[in-house]
Amino acid sequence: MQLDAKQMQAFLAVVDSGSFEKAAERLNVTPSAVSQRIHALEVRLGSSVVVRGRPCEPTLAGRKLMLYLRRATVLEEELLNELTGDEQDHLRVVIAVNGDTLATWFFPALAEIFVSENILLDVVVDDQDHTYALLESGQVIGCIGTRSQPMRGCFAELLGPVRYQLVASPEFQQRWFAKGLTRAAARKAPVFAYSRKDTLQSEFMQSRFGLHADAYPTHYLSLPEARLKAIRRGLGYGMVPYMQVSDLLKSRELVDVAPGHFTDVELYWHAWALQSPRMEMLSERAVHAARRILSSKGPVKRSTMSRK
Repeated sequence: MQLDAKQMQAFLAVVDSGSFEKAAERLNVTPSAVSQRIHALEVRLGSSVVVRGRPCEPTLAGRKLMLYLRRATVLEEELLNELTGDEQDHLRVVIAVNGDTLATWFFPALAEIFVSENILLDVVVDDQDHTYALLESGQVIGCIGTRSQPMRGCFAELLGPVRYQLVASPEFQQRWFAKGLTRAAARKAPVFAYSRKDTLQSEFMQSRFGLHADAYPTHYLSLPEARLKAIRRGLGYGMVPYMQVSDLLKSRELVDVAPGHFTDVELYWHAWALQSPRMEMLSERAVHAARRILSSKGPVKRSTMSRK
């Protein structure tokens, strides 16, 4: 049994765009044509591949198909580049990365590689503890996350630790923590989290004060730059990468509300073991570049909680 190219294009377009209508626009065909191709694919496979919803999502069989297609697409593009001799043609790479990585070390470490290798990025942003699930489901071909064990058929390379520090504006500290960060104060002061998936703050509160996540007020804001701006404006306090706030701490625009306490989050690069030569080189150079930047973790270690 062979897979039909137009059916595969329609399937990926629906999953990537989230609807049959948007997929039709992307492929320059009618929504009816997209629906017919998906239906024909499902009849051929004997299984549903798309959950018709808002947005449309892949079924279990669809996720397995995505896993194959993501890898096959990269291998096909690189093979065509080699056969045609057009080594400067763009290579699209779909990866999952956490927001704090994008806001701090990702581009300083890797921009030169992306430029020199003509990489077109398709970045899915999620919490660092959950990017692995996107690789597992076939939505991406690589990810940066906290899981140390590779998925079957993949490898995991340690990139290094990102050091987080609990910070607030001086005004916020004076209002809520005039007597220090105590359990009573932590129950009332609003804290920032990336999302309800984010456990950085909750693990700190649990380990230090025995407080569960529902025991204190929490803002949820997934954009690192916006979250930092809100913290600087006094809306709340939160865990922020030291490399993002080191200058602000030195200038006293922000203050450390838990002096001597740091949380180190170990990050790993996950990708398929079977890679095209270009992707293999990209992985190797990316890992080395990331390690150089992350080798300088931040302030002098005094009291550190490590998350591996």
